[in-house]
Amino acid sequence: MPFVFFFFHSSSFSVFHRYCKIQNPIINPMEKSEEKEESVDLSGISLRPLELSDLDDVLVWTSDEKVAAFCTWDPYSSKEEGINFIQNIASKFAWCRAICLNDRAIGCVSLSSNSEHDKSRNRSLELGYVIGSKYWGKGVATVVVKEVVKVAFTEQWLADLERIEALVDVMNVGSQRVLEKAGFQREGILRKYVFNKGKTRDMVMFSVLSTDPHLSST
Repeated sequence: MPFVFFFFHSSSFSVFHRYCKIQNPIINPMEKSEEKEESVDLSGISLRPLELSDLDDVLVWTSDEKVAAFCTWDPYSSKEEGINFIQNIASKFAWCRAICLNDRAIGCVSLSSNSEHDKSRNRSLELGYVIGSKYWGKGVATVVVKEVVKVAFTEQWLADLERIEALVDVMNVGSQRVLEKAGFQREGILRKYVFNKGKTRDMVMFSVLSTDPHLSST
């Protein structure tokens, strides 16, 4: 997912999106790792601001070719890139948090305002997230997305917030499952919507509304 970082796009992807050379997020795949399955204690998941002390952990997933596959950036190859991400990219998001497991940054998630480029969309936010491939398919992303959506609507981070949306590459089946499990509805496919890494990609639009029954009943 890029992040599609973001703690994600989704996303305050706005600054992050420009860094990624697109204005809409592509969310990383959450497919199960080919490595031996290891369970994750989801009670150890927390969200907090990214810090420079997270550099080594951030470089683990920003340098991962699997993670970069659906992102618009190539795998990071230097500490300088990681430092720039923490200090000059993530820090400029309207809302961006590290996804931590036992306080180790294994990814990030963000929410960004859609009204920056379209004032008529001032009641919606865009979600983005990215997680290290070691933690794909273990329920981490689903837990994080559910919590971010719940808090965003409950605490009204954006006045009169009605909608949170996310765009996912049509081939990114794992991340589509994450959003569906988190209560998002698949709205449709935007054909040839994003040009990324030499190819024009179809994107799937997902959204969740403040009035959706599963939210209003919680």
